[in-house]
Amino acid sequence: MLIRASPEAPARPWAVLAVVIAAAALDLLDGTITNLAAPAIVADLGGGQALVQWLGAGYALAMGVLLVTGGRLGDRYGRRRVFLTGLTGFTLASIACGLAGDPAVIIAGRIVQGAFGALMIPQGFGIIGAVFPRDRLGQAYSLFVPALGVSSVGGPMLAGLLIQADLLGLGWRGMFLINIVLGGGALIAAIRLLPADDGARGAPVDAPGAALLGAAMLGLLYGLIDGSAAGWSARPLLCLAAGLAFAALFCLRQVTARAPLIEPSLLRRRGFTAGLLLSIVFHAAVAGLLYVLALFLQSGLGYSPVRAAAHLSPVAVGIIVASVACHRLVARLGRVLIAVGLGITLAGTAWLPAVVSGGGWALVPPVLVVGLGLGTCFATVYDVTLGDVDRRQAGSAGGSLSAVQQLANAAGAAAVTTVYFHATGHAQAVTHSLLVVIAATLICCALVWLLPRRAHAHH
Repeated sequence: MLIRASPEAPARPWAVLAVVIAAAALDLLDGTITNLAAPAIVADLGGGQALVQWLGAGYALAMGVLLVTGGRLGDRYGRRRVFLTGLTGFTLASIACGLAGDPAVIIAGRIVQGAFGALMIPQGFGIIGAVFPRDRLGQAYSLFVPALGVSSVGGPMLAGLLIQADLLGLGWRGMFLINIVLGGGALIAAIRLLPADDGARGAPVDAPGAALLGAAMLGLLYGLIDGSAAGWSARPLLCLAAGLAFAALFCLRQVTARAPLIEPSLLRRRGFTAGLLLSIVFHAAVAGLLYVLALFLQSGLGYSPVRAAAHLSPVAVGIIVASVACHRLVARLGRVLIAVGLGITLAGTAWLPAVVSGGGWALVPPVLVVGLGLGTCFATVYDVTLGDVDRRQAGSAGGSLSAVQQLANAAGAAAVTTVYFHATGHAQAVTHSLLVVIAATLICCALVWLLPRRAHAHH
């Protein structure tokens, strides 16, 4: 693909990097803020248990379904054009969420947010590759983890402060409406700085495959959430059945499509398939764990949003520390490092039931341990899963893996909160949810030994 950089772009690659990181930070912020804000939103708009579950699941659902398609659209129409479209739509959807007057509108806004985020996020690495010399790309990419780590710490704290401060009487709405400033500023900078590119109009986009995957996940999630919230009548059961039927059609489409979302030959590689399964289980468990802890601290213990964010922030600190520490270890240890990370995650999660009901600062050590385990696993699972994938398939495999992780976030948030809401009392609810997470982590401990021994060659 021919890249036509504007005259000033090559001289300001670090400014371009800042724009790309800002967009990724916006996605990270808005992908997780409803973990903390769900009780306040439900108290204002109603919607009960179902709204709590859809706030997180709707965003991750749209992001996961469209992530690979978003990358292909960037190849086809130009990364700058698709990035700007995604950032504009994301900002407008944030405003719609902030102005929502009922549960249906905010759920729709969250889904649209995730959809435009899926257009925006995949373009970042390609844009960076267009403005940085090859010998400095590693230096540029290495800034992503600490920058996003800071966002993952500061984001929930900012959300909690905005809710508690109740600026202009906005309450929880302020954490969405602040994107007028954050998203608007990033958009102005992107228009000025990002290099132009033509795209390749012949690049394939499997729209029918994305539609089938979206219908499958929507049916399964709607059935799960509706059944758990309103009882297992004919409607949720029919939705689950429809979701499974669309999932079967999606699988058929992947075999017959010219450019499928998931290349079938990848699934014939045991290491990649095992990594895909491990990613699904692990990310589902993690999404459910973090959502349930945020709910329990506020609904069970009566914490304010700021106090809840402060007690959960050691997770993000642990992720940053472990991610930086493990960056150089993954090439040498490979899947053994994942096993270590899963063991640390398991230890922290198993520690939580003993202290979570009492709350207070006794929560900090196990929450930090969980964060260290997550930080050890996140990037390592990605790299090791791609360990025996052919270089020519690495892009497709990486995109598929990222999309599956987002879909797992949606499913996990819905599934684990279903367990939480069906227990009697908050203490029992959080304990049962933690047991589910422990069981899922043990499954991952078994799957890890089916992964490739070593990480992908880029290390």
